[in-house]
Formats: sequence, structure tokens, C-alpha cells
Amino acid sequence: MSTDTPPARSGAVPRPAALAAAAVAGSLLLAGCGSGTPSGGSAPDTDLHAQLPAQVRSAGVLRIGSDLTYAPIGFKGEGGKPDGLDVDLAHALGDALGVQVQFVDAPFDRLRLGLQAHEYDLLMSGMTDNPQRRDGTDDQARKINEGLDFVDYFVTGTSIVVAKGNPQKVSTLDDLCGRTVALQRGTVQSVLMERQVGACQKAGKKLTVTETDTDDQALALVAQGRAAADLNDSPVAAHAVKNGRAGAQFQLAGEQLQVAPYGIAFAKEDTALRDAVAKALNRLIRDGVYDKVLAKWGLADGAVQSAVVNGSF
Repeated sequence: MSTDTPPARSGAVPRPAALAAAAVAGSLLLAGCGSGTPSGGSAPDTDLHAQLPAQVRSAGVLRIGSDLTYAPIGFKGEGGKPDGLDVDLAHALGDALGVQVQFVDAPFDRLRLGLQAHEYDLLMSGMTDNPQRRDGTDDQARKINEGLDFVDYFVTGTSIVVAKGNPQKVSTLDDLCGRTVALQRGTVQSVLMERQVGACQKAGKKLTVTETDTDDQALALVAQGRAAADLNDSPVAAHAVKNGRAGAQFQLAGEQLQVAPYGIAFAKEDTALRDAVAKALNRLIRDGVYDKVLAKWGLADGAVQSAVVNGSF
């Protein structure tokens, strides 16, 4: 995320205007370097700091777009402060880069647009790195936007969440045919269900997909019996099962699907920032800070061995 001070990024919005736009798009939540991170965070690396774009160094802040409704990846904790895996990891990256981090809370399906409008410098929001997002294409490989670059930092998959007791006996995607599924719009699960709709049509059973603004809303539909299942990322699904939502209890159904990496997302032109963040992430992995962050959230199983640029599979 960039700010003021020449040399400005080509097409970048000057910092005051960008912050004003961000304030309209979502809540600004500022925290200093290292706030909320596990102990033993990395000290600033002057070499890494020097590799940041000039406008980021001048501002001393990375503006991070995130949908803070996705526990335990990113959510609002005590006092409305950002919390979760992405938040702790962002603070640790800020420590290593010698800058503060500032979270901008915005709906998930609006994050790409905000990034490409320079409202944020980067995105950390449990966003899966996949070819469609990288290339800016739809499921039929048609170009629809500029695309994004990613630094991959965590590996996970999709899980099916059903009401406790699994009253509609769902265990596979085909079991969803003839039923209603709820999920958050703009997610990889939305694309997965688009494909499943076609498979169900061939089987002669209509699959109805209800898209919501947040995953909590999708879970509420399952709790109310208005949807047979909610599809979401496995850590989020496990968190919902463990903690419940709005007094309702859930369980996982079937096996984890379509394993893929989460990526920190950047506008295509921001290669200098992307590469500096990748190097900072590799330092956190090397120093053991990365493992501490994942362990804090019980997510060590999703650890990567190194930062990879655009490495989706």
C-alpha cells in the first residue's frame, strides 16, 4: 500500500485522497509495529526497509485491506481491534520491514477493486491464490480485470459445515444437489458451487446457492434450517464448529476439498513491494516468528516452508 511523497506509483491516488476513499470503503484500524504479535518478533531490517517503495518508506505505514469477519484468520477482537492469523502475521511483517500496519475493514468482494484503486497497499484476508485471481479471468478464462500478484503464506482447503447432527445427511458435494447452500460471495467457494450447479443440473437435481455478505450470515442460514450447508475455508469452518455461532452448533461434513495457498495480494505494478514482503516473510520463517504466529492460532498444519510468489496449484 502506498502513500504520498514522490516518486508516486504510476496511477496512484495521493495519500490524503486514498485515505478518504478508504474511510468511505471501510473502517480504518491503526496499530503500531508488533502490536498483538507473539513475543520474539523480528527487529527492523534496514536492508528490507530500503527495498520498500519510496512512498511506503516515507509514510511509514502499510495500509492493508481486509474483511475482518473471518475468525480465526481476520476478525475484530476485544474493543473492536483487528485480530487473527492475518493480523498477527501482518504486524510481524511490519516489524521486519520497519513500518506500522493499518487495517482497512471492507467487504471481501470489494477488496480487489479497492487495491487496484490504490485504497490499500496490499490485501491480507484469507484470499486464495488461484489462476483466475492472478490472471484476472473468469471460470471460462475470459479476461475481466487486471489480475493480482500473490505472496503465498499458508495452505488450506474448503470444508462443508452443516448443523449439528447433520440433519440433511450431507457428506459430499453431490449430496448438495436438490438442496440450498449458503456461502460468502466473492470467495473460491462461490466458484466451486458454480461448477457444482452444472453437475447437479446434469443429475436432474437443482442446487440453489444463496450468497451472503459475510460467512456469519451464511452460517445463520444453516442454523435456521434455510440452507443444508455452508462452504468456507477449513480454518474458519473448524473455528465455527469449535465455538459455535449465535448460539448454534455445527459440525464438519466429508473431506477437505481443493487445497490451495492463501496469498498476500498486490496490484500487478507493485513488484517492489511484493518482493520486499516476500523477503520479510522468508525472514520470519527463518527466525521462527512465523511458526509462533501459526501456533498461537492452532494452525501449524497450514505452514509453508518458504514464501512463494504466484505459486498456486
